[in-house]
Amino acid sequence: MAVFQLQKDTTNNFICPKCGKPLHFVDGQAVQIVQGRADMSAVLPKYECYDCGIYFQELLGSGFYDEHDLPKTACPPQKAKKVVNTGDLPPMILQRDANNQCVCPRCGEMMDYIEGRAVQLVDGRPDMENVKGHFRCKSCSSYFRPIASTQYYQWSEK
Repeated sequence: MAVFQLQKDTTNNFICPKCGKPLHFVDGQAVQIVQGRADMSAVLPKYECYDCGIYFQELLGSGFYDEHDLPKTACPPQKAKKVVNTGDLPPMILQRDANNQCVCPRCGEMMDYIEGRAVQLVDGRPDMENVKGHFRCKSCSSYFRPIASTQYYQWSEK
């Protein structure tokens, strides 16, 4: 593999010498055992480029970085989803599409429409929870139920 002196961009982040995109910093981990031997390279921090499938590790504090291939199991870090607080959600009109789905106002994923069904007895008591149709989002575990005799839906705790 080649040795590089990594350059920094205007935001003081290292950039990939091959594609020019910012590198992702990954802190060193615990010593790993690979094929019965201690792998000390896992202890060193590295800079990863997921687009090129390579990572860079500094050589003995010299400012020069050795290029290595990323393992096939390495994947880019997932960006945290921004979920809107339930208190910030006003009542809204939700329209289902041909697949009985709608975009979730909290997380932006697709919600499923659950058809209303007959009253069921649960532990000897009538369960009125699923009598009217409602939307359910599997991604953020949200329920949106209709407001009485209107076309508006509001977030609900199950």
